[in-house]
Amino acid sequence: MNGNPSSSDILRQLGQILEARKGQDPDQSYVAALYAKGLDAILKKVGEEATETVIAAKGCDPARLVYETADLWFHTLVMLAHQGLGPDAVLDELGRRFGVSGHDEKSTRATSEQSKVR
Repeated sequence: MNGNPSSSDILRQLGQILEARKGQDPDQSYVAALYAKGLDAILKKVGEEATETVIAAKGCDPARLVYETADLWFHTLVMLAHQGLGPDAVLDELGRRFGVSGHDEKSTRATSEQSKVR
């Protein structure tokens, strides 16, 4: 065993670490520095990582795609933590959707969004 968390625990452990970084010195922690810069800086970073992920996918380089996707997921988790959410919120939503047709889920979402507008 190499000491790394199991795949099932990585998101939760990372969420805990990101939460702990909120109280750290921005000069000592990259994540604390992102939090200190605020939501707009975090969102900019998520956008940059999303773009890099798309470029990697278009480049057909599997290793680069995995690397960039990891960056995207990481910065998305920072965004969630900044908003007081953790990976469990997203995992719960994915669990809710599991086994539901994507078409059915989207039509339910569209109906729900239309009722909010009215």
